[in-house]
Amino acid sequence: MLSNITETPAFGILISIIGYAIGVFIKNKTKSVLANPILIAVIFIVAFLIIFDIPYEHYKIGGDGIHYFLGPLTVALGMMLYRQRHIIKANFISLLIGITSGVLTSFFTILFLSKWLGLDEFMIRSMVPKSITTPMALSLVEINGGNPVITVVMVIITGILGALVAPLFVKWFPSFDKIAVGVGIGTAAHGVGTSRAIELGETEGALSSTAIGLAGLLTIILVPPLFTLFF
Repeated sequence: MLSNITETPAFGILISIIGYAIGVFIKNKTKSVLANPILIAVIFIVAFLIIFDIPYEHYKIGGDGIHYFLGPLTVALGMMLYRQRHIIKANFISLLIGITSGVLTSFFTILFLSKWLGLDEFMIRSMVPKSITTPMALSLVEINGGNPVITVVMVIITGILGALVAPLFVKWFPSFDKIAVGVGIGTAAHGVGTSRAIELGETEGALSSTAIGLAGLLTIILVPPLFTLFF
């Protein structure tokens, strides 16, 4: 009987909504930057599946339905880009330089740390797209090689860590420019980080949204030639 329920798309969608609602409730109660709703939702879902011995494949049926909206959601962020277009236009060269620097820093950090830890090329190819949004990351893995499952896990971990750490840096360094904050979050922590940047302010959210698209595009353009150079 239970399997008949868990194998329906509604199960995965419902448990995701419940997990996120619990995360938002805890965040509002604690007022802590560490109480990230997405992180709490992930912990809740994993715990629920383990306690009730529900296969991940059952949850994935509904989870894929939510995943489908990642692309349209990324496009919908364009509304904030439009409202902040004058800032983007005035700082476009600086944005391009900053985002390119972030993409290259991410690549070489993964490359050097992986070499130091003794990871093979296959793992490196799987982890390189960690800082770009999931649809783009999966596209790069198809082009460049790697394990899509590892890539998705790394993208999620990177986004959650970015959403947790970004507010702390803003608090510790209040003199940081809003544009720099938005670009940094979007380049390093894609959509999950951008959701946190939106909470910090519309300028931060708009610039973070800009960085998602440009960082993804630059990563897809730059990473394959870099792999050819180093491997």
